[in-house]
Amino acid sequence: MERSGPSEATGSDASGPDPQLAVTMGFTGFEAREKEEEMSREKELRQNEDIEPTSSRSNVVRDCSKSSSRDTSSSESEESSDSSDDELIGPPLPPKMVGKPVNFMDEDILGALPPPLNEEEEAEEEEEEEEEEENPVHKIPDSHEITLKHGTKTVSALGLDPSGARLVTGGYDYDVKFWDFAGMDAAFKAFRSLQPCECHQIKSLQYSNTGDMILVVSGSSQAKVIDRDGFEVMECIKGDQYIVDMANTKGHTAMLHTGSWHPKIKGEFMTCSNDATVRTWEVENPKKQKSVFKPRTMQGKKVIPTTCTYSRDGNLIAAACQNGSIQIWDRNLTVHPKFHYKQAHDSGTDTSCVTFSYDGNVLASRGGDDSLKLWDIRQFNKPLFSASGLPTMFPMTDCCFSPDDKLIVTGTSVQRGCGSGKLVFFERRTFQRVYEIDITDASVVRCLWHPKLNQIMVGTGNGLAKVYYDPNKSQRGAKLCVVKTQRKAKQAETLTQDYIITPHALPMFREPRQRSTRKQLEKDRLDPLKSHKPEPPVAGPGRGGRVGTHGGTLSSYIVKNIALDKTDDSNPREAILRHAKAAEDNPYWVSPAYSKTQPKTMFAQVESDDEEAKNEPEWKKRKI
Repeated sequence: MERSGPSEATGSDASGPDPQLAVTMGFTGFEAREKEEEMSREKELRQNEDIEPTSSRSNVVRDCSKSSSRDTSSSESEESSDSSDDELIGPPLPPKMVGKPVNFMDEDILGALPPPLNEEEEAEEEEEEEEEEENPVHKIPDSHEITLKHGTKTVSALGLDPSGARLVTGGYDYDVKFWDFAGMDAAFKAFRSLQPCECHQIKSLQYSNTGDMILVVSGSSQAKVIDRDGFEVMECIKGDQYIVDMANTKGHTAMLHTGSWHPKIKGEFMTCSNDATVRTWEVENPKKQKSVFKPRTMQGKKVIPTTCTYSRDGNLIAAACQNGSIQIWDRNLTVHPKFHYKQAHDSGTDTSCVTFSYDGNVLASRGGDDSLKLWDIRQFNKPLFSASGLPTMFPMTDCCFSPDDKLIVTGTSVQRGCGSGKLVFFERRTFQRVYEIDITDASVVRCLWHPKLNQIMVGTGNGLAKVYYDPNKSQRGAKLCVVKTQRKAKQAETLTQDYIITPHALPMFREPRQRSTRKQLEKDRLDPLKSHKPEPPVAGPGRGGRVGTHGGTLSSYIVKNIALDKTDDSNPREAILRHAKAAEDNPYWVSPAYSKTQPKTMFAQVESDDEEAKNEPEWKKRKI
């Protein structure tokens, strides 16, 4: 009997938990839920086996009715079998959805489906989307434009910082103007204007790759670097023009043409000049250049570079020269050029721009011979494409690549009153002239296509800087200032009279407090004395009872202003002697300097007529 207790306990543990313990701990609800889930899965499996797929809706309805009758019978049997179980937890299953096949055409469940699209329409839409993606013309942002008034002379330089927040323009009027897109309103006014190079025309402006400095290249021989606010950071030194070898001078000795920042190294830039050199500089060392590149002809003679640029990776330096050649150096090897094509453009013309594509394999050159050429630097023996009929009259007419490298953009020049300048787009793959934009009735000098903003900036020959954008394709930039309303001009809020604040004065002596300057101005306007307009001077002989200041003739003007009677009737001797007593008592000017050497002044006595008669000799008296 004593051994049977433990055996019974172990047997009960093996068969399952104690029912009294399960009720106490609350396990019965979980068991009921597990049983319910198992039964529902078994019913679904049976129903899926009994239901056969049909093609028509009538068969589906008939099957659904059968399954519903089967469901009701099964549910009755389940209720009879589960009536003893009173501890079921959770809501019962809906009888209508049990075993019913999901029919997506049933409007009661999901609603009516939209009509299917035609396959031909879908194919056409896909083709149109592909054409838009393939055709680069659709990506040109030219639907809207704004005009920035720089001045009256040619805008010869444009620069946009890497973020696209600020634009800087320079021109033949020696001015450099700063434009902030986020701070401008619809008036489009520059927030700062300065002349960093005094009386020299601005040739080139470019932001550094960090956007904190601007390279200013003018007609002088010294390039300058200014910060974002226009303050000077450094100025390159001027070289000795009497030294023959330009490599031995510390800087340029002749007029500059253009300049460019290094795309990777902070603080390094280069310039080219009429002294037949291309020099690289560092901002930290303005007293001497870093390296000197000397372009040469095939015969070894010096030749003047008209433009220069870095490659996208910064390893190559390209320069175009006046003899029509294009020379490319390795940045670390200054002696011999890596590539040299001697007849890229006509000799004697100024090639105004060379620029690399974003992939770094193609070079575009804008020649002074009214042409645009494309070169592959991997096979630098002939141009890939060439386009002519692009007139240019400025030595800084440039070209640029689109952000996706599929288009090349340049501007054309026109004579005054002989048409309008155009912005011409060429497709890089075929070099076809695919698009044109009429800018204005003057030449198009500068063009800039910013990759982040997807906006095109254009500088013209009549002092305008235009910005082209598309609200859907472009980002920030001109879109920020267009939506801002123009600020109203504020009236001059100046006090009409000084207001003395006397807080402790008696009320009878206290001045009335001026509530508003505008109200005081309105009151003064109503006062006839304060708002009286001064009478203008009478120009003529006089009218309305007023005498003219002078007559209308030249003679009257001369008599009035020049031929005045300025005679002095006073005795000059008396005027001098009037100050003799004060000069003798308090000598200040002349007397102290000659006090030791000047003799004492003695004035002759003036005798009267009686005294003279007494002093006459006797022989005169006898004769009389």
